[in-house]
Amino acid sequence: MTLVILPPEVLHNIFKWLDPADIVILPRVCPVLYTFTKGNKTLSRAVYLRHFDKPTDLNLDWYVELCDLVHLQMICERGDAATKKPQLDFVYDVVNRCLSHASPRPGPPSVDRTHASSANVDFLSNLFHDESNLEAFLQRSFLFERARSELHHPIRASVIGSSKALLHQRSAKLHCLYGRPLLRFGPTRASRTYPFACSKVYDLRQYTDRTHWGPFLDDGSNSVDWEKVEAILIVLGKNIGTRCTVTNFFKENWDDAFSGSWPGSYSTLPGPELTSLELQDPYDVTGTWFRIVCFLDYNDFFSYNFPVGDLLTEDTPRPALDVGEATRLLQMQLHIDKIEPPGPNDGQDLPVVHFRGVTRSLDDSFDGGGNSDMRGTVRLTQEGEVRWTTFSIFNGQERWRSEGIQVGGVRSARGVVGNWFDKDYDAHGPAGPSAFWKGPMGKVERVGDHMLPVDFFETHGVNVDEVQLQVPILTPADAERIFEGVRPGELPSFMRDQGAVQNHSS
Repeated sequence: MTLVILPPEVLHNIFKWLDPADIVILPRVCPVLYTFTKGNKTLSRAVYLRHFDKPTDLNLDWYVELCDLVHLQMICERGDAATKKPQLDFVYDVVNRCLSHASPRPGPPSVDRTHASSANVDFLSNLFHDESNLEAFLQRSFLFERARSELHHPIRASVIGSSKALLHQRSAKLHCLYGRPLLRFGPTRASRTYPFACSKVYDLRQYTDRTHWGPFLDDGSNSVDWEKVEAILIVLGKNIGTRCTVTNFFKENWDDAFSGSWPGSYSTLPGPELTSLELQDPYDVTGTWFRIVCFLDYNDFFSYNFPVGDLLTEDTPRPALDVGEATRLLQMQLHIDKIEPPGPNDGQDLPVVHFRGVTRSLDDSFDGGGNSDMRGTVRLTQEGEVRWTTFSIFNGQERWRSEGIQVGGVRSARGVVGNWFDKDYDAHGPAGPSAFWKGPMGKVERVGDHMLPVDFFETHGVNVDEVQLQVPILTPADAERIFEGVRPGELPSFMRDQGAVQNHSS
């Protein structure tokens, strides 16, 4: 008896145990197997669910999904990056679909993790373990293009056509979903991305009304500018540095490929019982969040943005920047205030959720004056991304604002990435990068013990004694303009500089 004369149900029970790549090849064996397997959605579904996560939407074209994932694998297993680069559009589409179909593996939530493992994420992580795939698909944004060409000649954004700009955005988004900031690249990994990312993050020309001073395109569309998000992640990742390898506090969100970069990935042991209002919240706002904020010394920030004799055109990036930053870690306790229908400029699939809460500094070297109240909103954009807006409140007055995008979608464990700035959009700054993510119950209970390295809050590359000796003192004019109407106790922890505060209060 030969295989091809077996009844269809027997063939199905045999072939469902094959690998996805074998199912795609079967139609080439003979006409009988071509007829049986080509477009066979029932068989494709069985094979898909054996190797990948069960998606929320079960009305997929299972044969197309399976074939595309096999094609993605074949592309990623090719020899060098040059042969893969033309496939960026296809890779972008399939990776996004694969993540959107991800779901947690069965099992109880963990007290120490914000999300369970995922077969889809493991599949993508294995593919992008290959350096050539990082080069071909994750290092194609303007930032990497600029870093490669800067040694030879400056590059202007205006020389880039719309099709190339789209490729830049898609590569940057893949990098953001990948989650591990690529701080070095090139054959010997000698080229650094940080100075060019820092240049974009701290360039005040990026902060406009049309971008809402956040990670949005400067065209009024309210669409996410993934190249801005990419630059922010690189800056934050560099400032976190190797600390994520010595503590689990950052490792899960900053050191694992595609970690939590999918909708609904946040999952941990339940906290206190939710109210009826909180049960209506689709974004899962209520709970404890951790936030990282970076900023430049204001003298460096001002001289970078307003140099003497500045002749740069609008489409020419400011020079690469590498002067060192300070880093602060905050804890936010949030709860729902009210829920209302989306506005005309919002995505219509989910409501707008208003929240309130408190923020406290986790840096013991700064006093309690850095603590503040907080309010904000979370909503969908018209393209379906999750937009967070927060305000820091001191003595009842809003002082600082942030705009961010939740990487991975609604209830993703990856967290929110964006910019902080003066709530009145001060054209002279300050402004900088920020990210926050919801913590697992285990870390919430233990934070403040051994979770944070002693040196976490030092300025990068400088020891504590040097920081104390080199605290910048703002001029009276600077302090008067920046801190107008602000009492020293109102300053958020990430802006508290003892020298500056003393100078202002004197």
